[in-house]
Amino acid sequence: MMAMLTGKVAVVIGGTRGIGAAIGRRLAADGAALALIHLSRSDEAQQLASELRAGGGEVLVRQADIADVPALVAALDEVAAHFGRIDILVCVAGLAITGSLDSYAPDAFDRVFAVNVRAPFVAAQKAAAQMSAGGRIVMVGSIVADRAPGDGVTLYAASKAALGGMTRGLARDLGARDITANLVQPGPIDTERNPADGPHAAENRAPLAIRRHGTAEEVAGLVAYLVSPAAGFITGATYNIDGGWSA
Repeated sequence: MMAMLTGKVAVVIGGTRGIGAAIGRRLAADGAALALIHLSRSDEAQQLASELRAGGGEVLVRQADIADVPALVAALDEVAAHFGRIDILVCVAGLAITGSLDSYAPDAFDRVFAVNVRAPFVAAQKAAAQMSAGGRIVMVGSIVADRAPGDGVTLYAASKAALGGMTRGLARDLGARDITANLVQPGPIDTERNPADGPHAAENRAPLAIRRHGTAEEVAGLVAYLVSPAAGFITGATYNIDGGWSA
C-alpha cells in the first residue's frame, strides 16, 4: 500500500530533536522526502538523517540560523533546488527567553520575534511560492499563547500568540490555491526541554485533565494528519494538544 505522503517533499524547520525529530520520523514513515533545517546540533541532525535513510527515506540536511533571513532563504532555496519543489512546511523551531519583566535585555524582543515570528513568516512566504495545489503549512506554537502558566513568560507568550493571527492570514491568502495553513499548540510534552521527570513536571501536569506529559509522537501524529490528503478542508485552525489544559 502506498504511504499517504509518497511523492511529497516536506521541510521541517527545527527538526533535530524532540517534537521536530518526531515529526520528521513520522513524515518520512508516511512516505515524504524530507529536508531538515537545524541551527547547531549537526551531529544529531546527521544521526537522524542516517536513521531515516536506513529506513529507505530520502533526507536532505541543511544548517541555518533562521533568525538570519538571508541564511533561511538560502536554505529553503537549496531545498527547492534539490527536490524541485516543496509540498509541506512544518515550523517547529522556537526561542524562549523568560524572566521578570524588568530583566529582559534590550534586544530580547527582537531576538525572540526573529525566531518565533519572522522566521515562520519568511519560511511560509518562500515555501508557498514553491507549492502547488494541496500544499500544507503547519506552525507548531505553544499553549502558552493562550494560557500563561505563571510569571516570566510575557515575551515568549506574545511571540507564540502572534502565530495564531499569522496562520489565519496565511489560510486566507493561500486558500484560493488550495494550500492550507494550521497551527498546533502543544502543552507539556516530554522532551529534553521539558522532561516528564523534571523539577517542574508535577506543577506542569497539575492543570491537565489527562495527568501526564504528552509525547512528541502524539504531536507528530496530529501534524501528520494535518498535512495529509484527509485534511484538505481544514485551514486557519488552531489545534491544542495539551491534555485538556485548555478545556
